[in-house]
Amino acid sequence: MVSPHLHVPYHRLSGHAGFLNSHKANIELYFNGAALDSLRSSDIKGIRAGLDYNPEFSIHAPFMDLSPGAVDSKVRDATLARFHQVFDIAGILLPRVIVFHSGYEKWRYGLNMDLWLEMSLLTWLPLLKMADEIGTKIAIENIFEDGPENLRLLMEEMASPSFGVCFDTGHFNLFSRTPLEDWTGALAPYIVELHLHDNGGTMDQHLPMGEGSFDFTRFFGLLGNRACLHTLEAHTEEHALRSLRYYREITGAGAGSSLKNP
Repeated sequence: MVSPHLHVPYHRLSGHAGFLNSHKANIELYFNGAALDSLRSSDIKGIRAGLDYNPEFSIHAPFMDLSPGAVDSKVRDATLARFHQVFDIAGILLPRVIVFHSGYEKWRYGLNMDLWLEMSLLTWLPLLKMADEIGTKIAIENIFEDGPENLRLLMEEMASPSFGVCFDTGHFNLFSRTPLEDWTGALAPYIVELHLHDNGGTMDQHLPMGEGSFDFTRFFGLLGNRACLHTLEAHTEEHALRSLRYYREITGAGAGSSLKNP
């Protein structure tokens, strides 16, 4: 059975330690720029010391102001500098997956998807080598995409089992203008992680699963038996528990989940 991860910002990890210890949750740690500026390797090595169990980790990289497909080389260099900091952490935590945002906005690139793709490869190709060295996978998350085309092209160019897609249900529900069947048809072979949260289609609310308008039952039916990491992107402990209840109902995770029954 799948054991879902819970998304936790690094700066809030100690505040949620009691909850995590109680429920034995696997963890997706999010590091923003401020965290990366203050972290020492001893801080990362001490993460497990604050937990009374041995969770599986994944990492969510910073994204604010960053642009992995930037045309301006200095912007791309700044983005790579942040991502290298993430890989320093990954070398210690050995996460299963590291999630990055795609950085693609069609109007910013003047509908020139090929330009974004060309610049993106300059970022991802060297990082893929680093991922392979530590045995982790890179997952590129859909954000403002209204269709799957740019991510499919990137996957085809990278052509590596260590490089895939993180499909975010909430972002799809908010930004997509393309049917869900088209997304799964184009990207299912490349999906290595799911970000599971909900909204009403008007803002990125990060509601518990089943409390917005995204059709999770249909989605998991379309996805079939694709094996990938599942992450519940809840912003409160109560929302995490409500998501977990719904997640168990539609996936049949039951006792196989790493989280205890609430």
